[in-house]
Order: sequence, then structure tokens, then C-alpha cells
Amino acid sequence: MKIVVLKFGGTSVGNIDRIKNVAKIISNYKKKKLAVIVVSSAMSGTTNQLIKHTEELSKNFDAAEYDVLLSTGEQATCALIAGRLNHLGFKSRSWISWQLPIFTEGLYGSSRINRINKSKVLSFMKSGGIPIITGFQGINPENRITTLGRGGTDASAIMLAKFFNAYACNIYTDVDGVYTTDPRSNLKAKKIEKISYDEMLEMASLGAKVMQPTSVQDAKLNNISFSVKSSFSKKKGTLITNSKKAFSDQIITGITSTKNDAKVTMIGVRDKPGVAASIFKPLSLNQINVDMVVQNISLNSKETDLTFTIKSEDLKKTEKIIKQNKKISFRKLTKDSNVSKVSIIGVGMITTPGITYRMFQALASKKINIMVISTSEIKISVLISSKYVKKAISVLHKEFKLD
Repeated sequence: MKIVVLKFGGTSVGNIDRIKNVAKIISNYKKKKLAVIVVSSAMSGTTNQLIKHTEELSKNFDAAEYDVLLSTGEQATCALIAGRLNHLGFKSRSWISWQLPIFTEGLYGSSRINRINKSKVLSFMKSGGIPIITGFQGINPENRITTLGRGGTDASAIMLAKFFNAYACNIYTDVDGVYTTDPRSNLKAKKIEKISYDEMLEMASLGAKVMQPTSVQDAKLNNISFSVKSSFSKKKGTLITNSKKAFSDQIITGITSTKNDAKVTMIGVRDKPGVAASIFKPLSLNQINVDMVVQNISLNSKETDLTFTIKSEDLKKTEKIIKQNKKISFRKLTKDSNVSKVSIIGVGMITTPGITYRMFQALASKKINIMVISTSEIKISVLISSKYVKKAISVLHKEFKLD
């Protein structure tokens, strides 16, 4: 039995006409004599509306009940897809995560799939059926429903492909693949035919919205190749894989940017061993993710200025935590929420000298000031004023011949 996993995002199932279109796509795979497993997100806007309800009821809505509520969107969509396929003459039914079950571990709202019971679904497929499985969710050891975080249906698809040993996994969304940069902000962006796990993981974690980062990580750890395609066109998508065959010799693969970063600077921090840990530990305990970090030590080695970035929605909480922290001493705290991170990504930079210089020179040519720099083997990120993001992407796209 040759199995293919098809995942459909919220925009792909956003209304009844789109659900009919999805059913048509599924039927085309079935007509090719393939065993099809379908994973669906909730209809676009549904999850946001459910979150709004929780905020109207409580500022501290119970985490377990929050996951139960959010999981209902996928349940409705799966029933609609199965119903349409039955109407078209196919054998189909919806499966809620606990009916397989799909087992998860971790916290509510950010769990990870660790095991899937296959027997019921395999039996159904062998009888010619098309299972429509709820994405984004599973059950924990306490038999409570858990969710996998925003974009978690991607993770569901990847793990189903792993446990069912699928020969293909196709992620259907509203774009026809992964682009060198956001095509909505740069008309010269072009589609990437094939990209490595590492490059895709960097792009996803640095602002590209095509894939959930943890899903790409799951694919890499389990060596699951998958394609990103559009449910609205028949164009070939982008293959994300570990295979080195036919990879482009392009030095830089893509450019990303963020929209919700904030910069915090602590001036005149009394320098002593463990001071950085004293600053960042309370932030970690409050689930605040710190990204870029720069430290400048004074000439007398008694004081240091510490700059770091966080998500803008965590700015008020961060400021409060720092000011209440009795273990640290500093003279002044500054903040800036009008900043964005622009990153260039590409495995080619590992073996190519001069990439850092070319990036900085290109930005300087447009009089774009760099506030913070962060690097890894395959990416360079800079923090700049948000008003220069479009200009920065344009000049870098041209500099690295991505136009």
C-alpha cells in the first residue's frame, strides 16, 4: 500500500467552495490508486475567534480547557471534508486525534507527538477508505487533549508520514512553494525548487511563515522529505529534503524579516560573574524567549551594557521583571519596539568568504544602520529600524543575485 499524507492549511479550507476544491484534490490522488491520509487545520479565522472567547471570559484561562476548545476547529473541518468526499462517492470518515489515538508529551499549547496508534486507520485504508484526521492536536498521558502550537497541523502531517512510512508528504497552503523572500513585499522574489532542512528551519524560525519551525525540525530528525504546494494552483511546489542531489549552487538561498521584535538595552549593569544568568533566568521562567544578545564591557571592567531582543508582546512583562529583579544593578533601561530582524540564509556561506562584508556593505549603501548582529554557520541576522526593512530586503536580494 503506497501511502501519501496530504495536509491542508486554514486558508485551503477557509470556506465551503475551498473545501469542495480540497475534496477534488484528494480525489485526484485516490484515482491514482494511492492510499491517502488527510490532515486538516481549522477553517481560517476559527482559532482566532475561539481565542477571543477565552480572553473575554478570563485573563488566565485554564490551559487544559484552552486546548480542548481550540481543538474543536479541526474537528468541524474534518467532518466537512469527509462529508464532501462521501457525497462524491468515496468512502471517508473523520478521525479525532484521541480516536486513533495520537499520543503527545509536553506542555499544553506546545506539546509534541511521540507515538501514533496506526491499527484503526490502516484497517480503514485497506478497505478503501480515506481517513481525515484532525491536525494540531493529540492526547497526553492524563488522557487530556493537547495542542501543538500555531501551525501545529504541519507537525501532525510530518509525524503521520513518519509513523505510516508514507512515500510522500504534501503540505498544501495558499502559496505555491517557498520563495527567496516574501513575494508580497518583494515582487522580484522567486520560488525555490529544493531547499535543505537546515535552510528551511532557519527561514521558518527567522520570520518565514510557510512552515512551523518545530515541524521542520521533526522532518529533519526523522528524515521525512516533504513538499509545500498551493491548493489553488497546479504549479510544482518546493521540496524540503536532506538529499544533496540537484541543490542549487546559490550561496544565499533566502532572505527573511520579522515584524514583532523589540530591543531592550540595560546600561551600566554592574559586571560580575553570573550577572547575565541573573538577568535571563527570570525571563526564561516567565516563558519569554530572548533572541539576539550583545554585551559591551566598559574599560574599567566594572560595568557592562547589555542589549537583547524579545518579541514585542513580551516587552511590558520584560520591563517589569527586570525592574523587580533585586539580584542585578543597572543605571538605565531603554527599549525600542520599532525594530525588525533581517536575515540572509544559505548553506553556501559556510565555504564562501566575504558574505558578511557584502551584506554590511549593501546595507550601508542604502544608509541602513545595524543595531545588533547575530550569526550561525548558515545565517547572518541584523537588527535594523522597521522602516528600512523593505529597502534592506530589496538591496540584499539584488546583492546576492536572487532577483
